[in-house]
Amino acid sequence: MIIMDVKIENFYSFKNFHINMSYPKRIVDSTIEGEYLEDRPNFRYKKVNILMGGNATGKTSFGKMLMLFANYCKDERKEWFLDVINDTAKPAALNIDFVTNENYLYRFSLSSIPKIGMEKQDSEISVHIFSTEIGIKDNYETCEKRLSESKGKRISIHELDTRGWCFSYPADARKHNWYHAIEDDPRYLQILECVLKTLDPSIQEVIKMKEVENTYAIKLEKKSVIIQNGKILDTEILSSGTKAGLDISYIIASLICDKHDLYYCDELFSYVYSDIEKACLSILIDHLHGRKQLFFTTHNTDILDMQLPKHSFMFLKKGRGNEEGTIRCIYASDFLKRNTDSVKHAVENDLFSVIPDSDLLFEAAEL
Repeated sequence: MIIMDVKIENFYSFKNFHINMSYPKRIVDSTIEGEYLEDRPNFRYKKVNILMGGNATGKTSFGKMLMLFANYCKDERKEWFLDVINDTAKPAALNIDFVTNENYLYRFSLSSIPKIGMEKQDSEISVHIFSTEIGIKDNYETCEKRLSESKGKRISIHELDTRGWCFSYPADARKHNWYHAIEDDPRYLQILECVLKTLDPSIQEVIKMKEVENTYAIKLEKKSVIIQNGKILDTEILSSGTKAGLDISYIIASLICDKHDLYYCDELFSYVYSDIEKACLSILIDHLHGRKQLFFTTHNTDILDMQLPKHSFMFLKKGRGNEEGTIRCIYASDFLKRNTDSVKHAVENDLFSVIPDSDLLFEAAEL
């Protein structure tokens, strides 16, 4: 599944939010190969989407909206959307344009209309999916125009052909992780061991325990740490960075083993050395073969030094004053047009106006 465009209204903290994953023209000698449909070269999409921004600017919430949408494509449980409506007295809407393994652009359109005096569970939710065929010479914009002009065909959710998705979040943003989809592949154990040993050189080996399903043992010199159902049982022994290695290993293994098409990697490297984060991101990018797409959120400005197309970098910003609370997306490629322009220098000089205001901190220090 390839996400092309997302509009969100009144879910989480999003008000009139819009983000787009197409780009206007192909880049010569791009470091990311195949950022277009393999047999529709004019239909371009951003394979790598680096999302940056201050705290509480919606990076995790955006991923959760995509996850709700992806899960709906599997179980059709639209009631989960009710739990994340911000103001239940107002309408809410979610529109997502996406592509699967077939040459069709789809539009998922969900709307929620509140019933006056009723609880949120009684709000009326409607979901419609429309499609239009992607012609040989079509780009995203021409297909999107047909859908916006109601020239698309209404289809059933059962007609979609998706190959799965992987969403990974920090520990405080998720309930649990399960790795059953990958544990039977022998490469997973090898990747898990390589990642954990990189993060903690004192680890001697990682073994799979035959006696208990989906359970592994991390062997140190004098101790062992058990991983069961994607959770470390003794959390005091390993560092925060090493514990993050579980999710890092899973996402790398999933790409290498070709398990999913859509990946959302949210702040998994907060406790990991910068060069390790850059190395892992490079590995992920190298394995985005075919119709795959990666969303990667980070606060690490060293990522900006990586030789990626300018359109790969997007910044979420929460407005102030007249736009207080409004989250919008700023695209680096709208500001930086030359190959020699540096995204990192632009951020350091606050060209995008996304650096958090620290005046209140200094005001507090003077109290």
